[in-house]
Amino acid sequence: MPKITEIEDLKRLYKRRVPKMFYDYAETGSWTGSTFRANTSDFDELKFRQRIAVDMTNRTTKCQMIGQDCAMPVALAPVGLTGMQSADGEIKAARAAEKFGVPFTLSTMSICSIEDVAANTTKPFWFQVYTLKDDDFMRRLIERARAAKCSALVITVDLQIMGQRHMDIKNGMSAPPKLTAASMANLATKVPWGLEMLGTKRRFFGNIVGHAQGVSDPSSLTSWIGEAFDHSLDWKRVAEIAEMWGGKVILKGILDVEDARKAAELGVDAITVSNHGGRQLDGALSSIKSLRPIVDAVGDKVEVHLDSGIRSGQDVLKALAMGAKGTMIGRAFTYGLGAMGEKGVTSALDVIHKEMDLTMALCGRRDITTVDRDILLIPEDFEGRWQSN
Repeated sequence: MPKITEIEDLKRLYKRRVPKMFYDYAETGSWTGSTFRANTSDFDELKFRQRIAVDMTNRTTKCQMIGQDCAMPVALAPVGLTGMQSADGEIKAARAAEKFGVPFTLSTMSICSIEDVAANTTKPFWFQVYTLKDDDFMRRLIERARAAKCSALVITVDLQIMGQRHMDIKNGMSAPPKLTAASMANLATKVPWGLEMLGTKRRFFGNIVGHAQGVSDPSSLTSWIGEAFDHSLDWKRVAEIAEMWGGKVILKGILDVEDARKAAELGVDAITVSNHGGRQLDGALSSIKSLRPIVDAVGDKVEVHLDSGIRSGQDVLKALAMGAKGTMIGRAFTYGLGAMGEKGVTSALDVIHKEMDLTMALCGRRDITTVDRDILLIPEDFEGRWQSN
């Protein structure tokens, strides 16, 4: 096994090990992929100020996200189909996050169910929900999360309708994979992955099959998903879902200042600046370029996190310097999971932590909670040049 020193090492192993449809699911965006690419490349425009002759001893990356103690300001984002990247993938990722001391977020579209993850972890995790038409299913889903003692509800608000994801359509992406000539040819090259999958019973959407009305088996799942998302979503409905939960709430998928202000008015605990990893509206701004105007607009009314595009600890540090109080990583931990299972997720967290800690030190800071814009050199046109009519 090669030495893992950067997230790209995990990505290369991941690509070799996981079937093409699941690699493409994680590693492509919608339409042309312009926003998907900008999410990572726009971080490069921000440069660090190297500082010298500053005491670098006794550094700490400990912080809080929505009042929860964290080893660093990073949470594992909700990623659908994680259990197809590695058998029982959600359980493996949750365990790695718990041991490391960062939050794990389980997606509604997970392979392992809420109950599966709760039974295999010892600390509360976050649970993510979409805004769905079936109110009864939504209520029961939230009740299941409450019974599992989930500590926060992450409401995804940017997926009323699914973006056009060309590769998912071309690959016929499904869980488990449909056996076509192309998929079988690719699966034949992924024997370790296949043997691992044969060793688990968890191969379907565990939170949905047997729980949603009319979805008693995997054959009825496709039609349900096609009709599930609530196209009529409005702020009243978001408030209703938050009220159903009654605990800590994070709204994920905010990219516009006006929407951020409305979210803050709801009294939620945090908002996550995110464009769904570039998988929804292609041509939208990257998350990092959207961040600072939103932070300025909401002030201290609500905690602001950043998701989409983070591939290193330096990216985390830049997000914090631009005003985020925490971050979410999706693809970065998925690479590790697909490459090496639970150990791979731990490796991804180790890499990000080390990069963040060393960069913080070289910028003259010892405490992650003191990081601000003063550690960066920011291009004059990085913020504020985009105006709506």
